[in-house]
Amino acid sequence: MVEPADEDSGITRPGRVSAWPVFVAVGLAVAEVGIVMEGLYPLAVAGLLLFIGSVAGIVHEAGYVSRPWTLLGALGLLLVLAGLLVLYSVVGLDFAASLGSEQTVTIRGWAILGAGVVGLSGGLAGRFVVDTRPAIPE
Repeated sequence: MVEPADEDSGITRPGRVSAWPVFVAVGLAVAEVGIVMEGLYPLAVAGLLLFIGSVAGIVHEAGYVSRPWTLLGALGLLLVLAGLLVLYSVVGLDFAASLGSEQTVTIRGWAILGAGVVGLSGGLAGRFVVDTRPAIPE
């Protein structure tokens, strides 16, 4: 939303600035560092959660969705599928055998899968707990 500062000067200034793009960028960068660097997998989970939460927030703020919870759950489901795909590429269908594995790719797959499960759970909790609470009278 851009509003003219002065009709005669032609200068425009932003009407409102959002902080979401910063969180999207930071979440993606933190997730990349956590996934690529060995041993920083909790950082990968936190970065992925920050990224998908920020994407859901920015889409909600832009007015494309009425509530961010469904999108958050869908992005969490995409991370679950991506984590399963990474695990499948290494161990096939024997996911239980990869639990004690020291291979970095399987640990990365579990980190992505874990972030997806938390994101999916957050989307479900928001949809069925937060949105169903009675409104507080003012």
